[in-house]
Amino acid sequence: MQWQNVVQRLRREARILHLAYKDPRTPWYAKWLAAGTLAYALSPIDLIPDFIPVLGHLDDMLILPVALWFIIKLIPSDVLTDCRVVADQVT
Repeated sequence: MQWQNVVQRLRREARILHLAYKDPRTPWYAKWLAAGTLAYALSPIDLIPDFIPVLGHLDDMLILPVALWFIIKLIPSDVLTDCRVVADQVT
């Protein structure tokens, strides 16, 4: 897979999650978890500081994908389907 395809797919998924976050049918707890995950990703404070070799970045590589997977599971499937359609129309 080329990097360009990976980047396009990640942008699409981010757009879908943004649309789902703004959708009123998305439960409040999924929105809170999404906001907390974004805050953790952008925060300079980590569970394991980044200056520790390997482990510093390993926590980000484990926590963020698991949190995103969990957020997607909390969003109703009809909301995700509608957001995918909208995201594909915009592209």
